[in-house]
Amino acid sequence: MREKIGKITLDYKHYPGEDFYCDGDVEDELLEIVKSHSEEEFWKIIEEQAKWPVLYHLSPLRENIVDWIPMEKDAKVLEIGSGCGAITGKLAQKAGSVTCIELSKKRSLINAYRHQDCDNVTIHVGNFQDIEPELPGDFDFICFIGVFEYGQSYIGSENPYVDWLRMMHGHLKEGGRIVIAIENKLGLKYFAGCMEDHLGTYFSGIEDYAEGGGVRTFVRGRLEQMLVESGLREYSFYYPYPDYKFMSAVYSDERLPKPGELYDNLRNFDRDRMLLFDEKRAFDGIIKDGLFPVFSNSYAVVTGPEIEIKYAKYSNDRAQEYAIRTELGIIEGRPVIRKWALSQAAKEHIREMGKACVDLTKRYEGSGLEINKCHIFQDGAWAECEYIPGVTLEEIMDFFLEKEDWNSFYGLFDEYMKRTARGEELPVADYDLIFANILVSLPEEATIEDVEAVKASPWTVIDYEWTFGKAMGAKEIAYRALYCYVLEDEKRKKLDLAQMARRLGMTEKEAEDCVSREMDFQKFVTGSHKALGEMREAIGNKVMEPEQWLHKFDGSVQEERVQVYMDRGHGYSEEDSLFVKDAYAGENRVMLSLEVERDVKILRIDPAMDYCIVKIEKLMFNGIPVEDGRKNIAVNGKRLGNGSYVFATKDPNINIKVDRLNMGEKNRLEMEMEIIRLTEGIAVDMAGAVKKWF
Repeated sequence: MREKIGKITLDYKHYPGEDFYCDGDVEDELLEIVKSHSEEEFWKIIEEQAKWPVLYHLSPLRENIVDWIPMEKDAKVLEIGSGCGAITGKLAQKAGSVTCIELSKKRSLINAYRHQDCDNVTIHVGNFQDIEPELPGDFDFICFIGVFEYGQSYIGSENPYVDWLRMMHGHLKEGGRIVIAIENKLGLKYFAGCMEDHLGTYFSGIEDYAEGGGVRTFVRGRLEQMLVESGLREYSFYYPYPDYKFMSAVYSDERLPKPGELYDNLRNFDRDRMLLFDEKRAFDGIIKDGLFPVFSNSYAVVTGPEIEIKYAKYSNDRAQEYAIRTELGIIEGRPVIRKWALSQAAKEHIREMGKACVDLTKRYEGSGLEINKCHIFQDGAWAECEYIPGVTLEEIMDFFLEKEDWNSFYGLFDEYMKRTARGEELPVADYDLIFANILVSLPEEATIEDVEAVKASPWTVIDYEWTFGKAMGAKEIAYRALYCYVLEDEKRKKLDLAQMARRLGMTEKEAEDCVSREMDFQKFVTGSHKALGEMREAIGNKVMEPEQWLHKFDGSVQEERVQVYMDRGHGYSEEDSLFVKDAYAGENRVMLSLEVERDVKILRIDPAMDYCIVKIEKLMFNGIPVEDGRKNIAVNGKRLGNGSYVFATKDPNINIKVDRLNMGEKNRLEMEMEIIRLTEGIAVDMAGAVKKWF
């Protein structure tokens, strides 16, 4: 049986008649969205709803993971586990035909409605093992995007991952490729405090999935072993950053990240996370030690001969008229930088780069500041720029800043000012003339430590995307460069921006105005579109920093200890009490799971040893909610309502009458509270405003 939705074909020959997995009501919501709205409207809906599933399934940024891979226009692609179609549309745009396999009919309908204008997509709905034998053997690409980790569910064998690869190898044409995008079991984000993506628990992959489960991610070495065992001996590894789901850059072994590049690491759109250390600094050290391939958060594996692309960076989390991709490729044996328009509207932006190249070259002629050559092709579809070897001025300035060699640092900044101020009265200015956009080409024998060699070397502006046809003061552009420099890295805060402003001859008001204009510029770039960082904040998942509340585990901080007393019919005593050392799950959040012996009559919980407000968010005994009220709970504070109490005492306590509850031989009380400490005056005033004690 087949169904047509627009131009897309759905094949139900192997559909069992019901969906065996579902994300619940959100899938109905997604289906309604794609039926009623065009893809151009998705971002507005994503922003309005501020929900992880809507962002995850509908964001066009999901397509980045396959967008950079070169495909012939007549390529034949198989997408396994196509879901709601996050990448199907991009594959259909790049290739000649796309065959999808998806177990869920609901998800297949979402995919079909959102891409109903694609006449080259067929979706096979049903169990993979039923559909696979009927697949042809001439695919150019077979894509496992966020799917390979479910191999145990797809292939019921003792060695499912190798068997799956071997099976799909048989469906490739000669020279065809398999593409795998998957999380790294040892991705740095997991060490830094992100929960495992699939299980939602801390350190699951790092602990080798000790608790079991049907999902497995892998380190690079294990993936390589499986590829070789399956007969796929030719392959390349790529490193999507921050991860493959919302990739903003992809690196390769030929172009690994450089220190300072990996700074966008707070990406917990789906759930809360801890922040155990500064991931940017950790990445910088890992990169310097040559270990980035071990700790990359995700892998993208492409089998077959090496492809020409070695690096790609996406600038499409912004207004569509400025959405571009920058890539480094090896074309006919030489490195080439290309910038691609990712929308029709962005072609004008690419064309403007060609004009900027000409205008800036004239402005800076004779200044010692070179402009990277740029040539425009196909009326702005893409631009080709020279590949210039060298070290960024940012990296050199970091070196001297870290050493606190201020003479060298200021000397380089003065050299920057001398070169960039040339022609400031002319009606052309590169607003984004930051240190990272200037490449210093040192002589072969020189190092970045030789500040005089750095000053004497050619400096080249390698990115001038934000060039405007008007004059701008050199000191404003320089102050913005300093502001962005400090903003991107905590360790740069030792640089005194106020002092640098004075060095530039700027007043405090001028510096403030410059920062204000920078905020306006960022809004100009993103337009009405909310960037991913803003979406993370809107969704509202927490980033918990244990360093800020580790002292709560220290018995020396009396005020913040949680103590539990057991009354077995003879009152409370210190001897029959305990301190719960693992109570804090966040800065102000306490989570308790206490075993209660059968002879306990009342369980007293002292949430702190200080004036405080406590909100009981969860209270269960043997899995049954405990009703809030005097019948079951007594406190020495005043009730504010909805489970909240204010305690105008340094000995707050919550007494739970467990003997009135459903007691058994083994009992467990679970409690979650939010606790905020108060000053004595505020606590007394708040308690005084409540008429009755509870």
